[in-house]
Amino acid sequence: MLLYSCSKGNGSDSGNGNPTTSACDNISKTWSTDVSPLISSFCNQPGCHSTGSSNGPGALTSYAQVFAARNQVRDAVQSGRMPQNATLSADQKNKIICWIDNGAPNN
Repeated sequence: MLLYSCSKGNGSDSGNGNPTTSACDNISKTWSTDVSPLISSFCNQPGCHSTGSSNGPGALTSYAQVFAARNQVRDAVQSGRMPQNATLSADQKNKIICWIDNGAPNN
């Protein structure tokens, strides 16, 4: 009698010993180049999260404000609740989410 079983891998791809890549490994994720322009274009708008806003986490006009609200921003972007008047592409969503998941550095 021969028994054969499968088991969950150890993080290698195809058994060749190379670690699999994370969903964020190939995503550009800098505040100044990738995330800030998206926040400015989609969030920092009158009636949304501009100066003086009390919507959700409030104004998102600076790195410090976005950093303080990063968990709310991540949840809203990932769920598609935000931005309300536009749709982010998968690439745009990934840039924001991966930047936050990487510690939201001011780079």
